[in-house]
Amino acid sequence: QVQLVESGGGLVQAGGSLRLSCTASGIAFSRFFMGWYRQGPGKQRESVAVIGSGGIADYVDSVKGRFTISRDNAKNTVYLQMDSLKPEDTAVYYCNARLLTVNAWGQGTQVTVSS
Repeated sequence: QVQLVESGGGLVQAGGSLRLSCTASGIAFSRFFMGWYRQGPGKQRESVAVIGSGGIADYVDSVKGRFTISRDNAKNTVYLQMDSLKPEDTAVYYCNARLLTVNAWGQGTQVTVSS
């Protein structure tokens, strides 16, 4: 069974920082593409950041220069370091693991940024 568990969300002021974590079980973690998605109020879910097995990362334009995705294969964990947070970053953030036919999602963690 594939399981992804997110943590690290919370309430912060604009300009603050948070680090999200997602720990995976039931997969050969080092082989998977990992990503963070988010869904804000009244919005569709969007891809925020992805990272491949070799560590190559990509980001949506709105977070470039502010967010950093990384992975620790020894801990089966992917992180999203979020700096210079803005109110428009407020959303539920979801962890994703993808490889071939596997497309797994975590339960989500709430990030709220106050103005």
